[in-house]
Amino acid sequence: MHKTLIVTNDFPPRPGGIQAFLHNMALRLDPDRLVVYASTWKRGREGVEATAAFDAEQPFTVVRDRATMLLPTPAVTRRAAGLLREHGCASVWFGAAAPLGLMGPALRRAGARRLVATSHGHEAGWAQLPAARQLLRRIGEGTDTITYLGEYTRSRIAAALTPEAAARMAQLPPGVDEKTFHPDSGGAAVRARLGLSDRPVVVCVSRLVPRKGQDTLIRALPAILAQVPETVLLIVGGGPYESDLRRLARETGVAASVCFTGAVPWSELPAHYGAGDVFAMPCRTRRGGLDVEGLGIVYLEASATGLPVVAGDSGGAPDAVLEGETGWVVTGGSAPQSAERIVALLQDPELRRRMGERGRRWVEEKWRWDLLAERLRTLL
Repeated sequence: MHKTLIVTNDFPPRPGGIQAFLHNMALRLDPDRLVVYASTWKRGREGVEATAAFDAEQPFTVVRDRATMLLPTPAVTRRAAGLLREHGCASVWFGAAAPLGLMGPALRRAGARRLVATSHGHEAGWAQLPAARQLLRRIGEGTDTITYLGEYTRSRIAAALTPEAAARMAQLPPGVDEKTFHPDSGGAAVRARLGLSDRPVVVCVSRLVPRKGQDTLIRALPAILAQVPETVLLIVGGGPYESDLRRLARETGVAASVCFTGAVPWSELPAHYGAGDVFAMPCRTRRGGLDVEGLGIVYLEASATGLPVVAGDSGGAPDAVLEGETGWVVTGGSAPQSAERIVALLQDPELRRRMGERGRRWVEEKWRWDLLAERLRTLL
C-alpha cells in the first residue's frame, strides 16, 4: 500500500466511538506509510499535555492543527495539501466524510490518487437537510468512495448522491478486538466489588445521553423486578444525562436496583461487560431522524464477551444483532418490550448461553479488526 494521509477531527485522546474506530484502524496499517493530520483535543495545559503524550506513543506520525475543530477552509486545505506533498502520500482517508470530504478535489490536485471518505451516523442526518444534502453530493463526486456502516446509513446517504457515487460506496464498519472482549474478561471481580455477585445483572455500557435508552431500562425495571426480584441494572458510563437518570430511578422507586458506575477507563470496559448476564441498550431515534444510532458497536462488544443483547431499532443498531440468534431488537423507547425480552433472558440460562455463544462466533467470523483493516487497505 502506498502512503496515506488521514485527515480527521476524530482521533484520541479525544474520547468517543469514531475516535476509537479510526485509531484501531490506523494501528493496523503500516506505520511507515501513514501520516495523521488531526485537530487538537482541547486547549489548556491539560489538553495539550495529554495530546502530546498520546501522539508520542504512536508508531506513526501525527500532526496536530492548533484548532480544536478542522473545517474545510482554505487554510486547512492548504495545510493538508502541504502534508500530502511533504510526506509523499498518494491516498487520503477522511475520518468523517462530512464536512472534511469537501477538500477532496483540492487534495486530488495536490497529487492524491485515491480518496476515501468514511461516513458515520451524522451523514445520514445530513442527507435529510437540503443544504447539507447538496454538500454530501459534492463529497460523493469529489472522492473515490464513501464508506458506510450498514444498510441503514448506506440507503440514506446513497439517496443524496449521484447514482455513480452511490454505486461506488463500500461497507466499512468498526470492528471488535476479540482478544480484549471475551467471556473471561474479569466480570466476576467487578460484580464482587459492586456487591452484585448473587444478583441477576442487566448491563448497559454507553455514554449517558437520551438517545441511548438508559431511561427506558429504568422504566422497564419495575416489570422486570416483578418477575426476577433481585435484578440490578448496571449503568456503565458518564455523560450529561446522568442526573436525569438518577432522578428517574428515584421517582420510579427503583433506585436501590440501579447501579451507576460513572465513566470507566477503556481498559476496564471488558470486565464491566462481563459483569452482566444480559446486555441491553434500547436506543431510539430522536430529532426527526437527526439524532440516530449509526451502528452500535457496544452490541458487538457485548456479543464478543458472550452476552445476549437487547437492542433498540434506531438507525443501524439492528445491523449489530442477528435477530433471534445473538439477541433481539425492540422498538426504541418501549419499556414493555424491553422488559419482556430481558425477563425472557434472565429466566432462561440455556437461552442466554446459546445466544452468547452465537454472538461470540459471529464477532470472530465477521467483526474482527484485522478483517476490516484489510478491507480498508484495499480501499486505499
